[in-house]
Amino acid sequence: MYLKDEGRIWLATGDERVYIEPAMANRHGLIAGATGTGKTVTLKVLAESFSDLGVPTFIADVKGDLTGMCVPGEETKHIRRSIDNMGIDNFDYSSYPVRFFDVYARRGHPVRTTISEMGPELLSRLLGLTEVQSGVLRIVFRIADERGLLLLDLKDLRSMVQFVGDNAAEYKLTYGNITSQSIGAIQRALLTLEDEGGDVFFGEPALDLADWFDWDEDGRGVMNILECEELFLHPLLYSTFLLWMLSELYELLPEAGDLERPKIAFFFDEAHLLFNDAPKALIEKVEQVVRLIRSKGVSVWFITQNPADVPESVLGQLGSRVQHALRAYTPNEQKAMRYAARSFRANPAFDTERVLQELAVGEALVSVLDADGIPTVVERAGILPPRSSMNVADDETVNRVISSSPLYEKYTQIVDRESAYEIISAEREQEAEEAAKAAEEAAKAKEEVERKKAEEKAAREKEKEEKKKASQRKNSAVGKAASSAASSFGRELGRQIFRGIFGTFKK
Repeated sequence: MYLKDEGRIWLATGDERVYIEPAMANRHGLIAGATGTGKTVTLKVLAESFSDLGVPTFIADVKGDLTGMCVPGEETKHIRRSIDNMGIDNFDYSSYPVRFFDVYARRGHPVRTTISEMGPELLSRLLGLTEVQSGVLRIVFRIADERGLLLLDLKDLRSMVQFVGDNAAEYKLTYGNITSQSIGAIQRALLTLEDEGGDVFFGEPALDLADWFDWDEDGRGVMNILECEELFLHPLLYSTFLLWMLSELYELLPEAGDLERPKIAFFFDEAHLLFNDAPKALIEKVEQVVRLIRSKGVSVWFITQNPADVPESVLGQLGSRVQHALRAYTPNEQKAMRYAARSFRANPAFDTERVLQELAVGEALVSVLDADGIPTVVERAGILPPRSSMNVADDETVNRVISSSPLYEKYTQIVDRESAYEIISAEREQEAEEAAKAAEEAAKAKEEVERKKAEEKAAREKEKEEKKKASQRKNSAVGKAASSAASSFGRELGRQIFRGIFGTFKK
């Protein structure tokens, strides 16, 4: 809870109150602990405190139990006990300014980005591509950029991949070998992503992270809550999406140096998914973003079950740590327990490893940075109760918050402007039309040649026939003449014989 008289975030109370200095909050933080030990309460109290400070927040709601932050809390005996034990004066319940987002657009504003904005690196991780296939995907993006083709959704990328595959020989000298096997593997991975519902994530209008930076009429920072229950069923999509958001924040914000308080707080729940099976190059980039983004005024909080889930290179940059109870039943869990205990600056008043196993629900081991940026000794403390409701808000309340949001009209209507798919399809249609026209003209030309050949053949046949007929007529005339002569001769000969014979008789 934010105390205006002291200007600090009062997070917990043990032997003494534990405060987070707002100027140190952008040194990032960790909330860890086994399931059911109170991590969600810690997250809610921190988010409410940042909002009271005038700092907007982004929160990934994996379990769907943060919707109640738009509703005032209610008195319970457990909350009353905490209020009394911690000596909290003038505690009041309050709702907070909330905006709901949902990739699947069921319980929040639709969340989309474009293929071009996500880029080949994160997309390769999302698609599970090999190094060689990732190289081909980078070539696809390069060619799209050079041709001025927008890659907005999956159909754009499929068309672009197919285009590059069809013209691989043309690009080989410039970009290197582009095998049909790599093209086929990328297309299959895109089909799998689409089958898993990834197609709803890509498109327009794309999420404008500048919309996260908003305040209510009282100056409290808006809480941007991403509903992740369904998205979390696809861990790779979930983690890649949040990593994209973090990288977009880094690109969006200018250098700010040391600020009195962060510009925004980013809560990454189930953070271990970000690092599971991640290649070394990706972890190095995450480390780089976490290290550099604090100079832009972003406070990043990783929420996970065990500190060992976060690589040491990243863990070393987390200045504030809230460690709830851990369970150690197996050798690996015992090893993780010792690792978690050693990550704190020891308190001589107690054994950190032993206390870590004794913590009750709502208790935690807490270490933060003091005003000089030095980690405080670890304290055993109870986390303050949240002011908003611990219950899940009903659908009517959530829908009312969504429909009354100033972002409702902006993100509701899907836009599908001309991009790579349409341009490449148009080019293919034009090529098909030109090919059809060329084929038609070739057919006509062939038909004309055949017609001329037929005409010439017919003319030759006719000429030949005429010559034959002329020859026949000539032969017929000669034959008739010969026949007539022969007939006349025959008749004459007949008469001579007749006369001779008769003449003989006559004689």
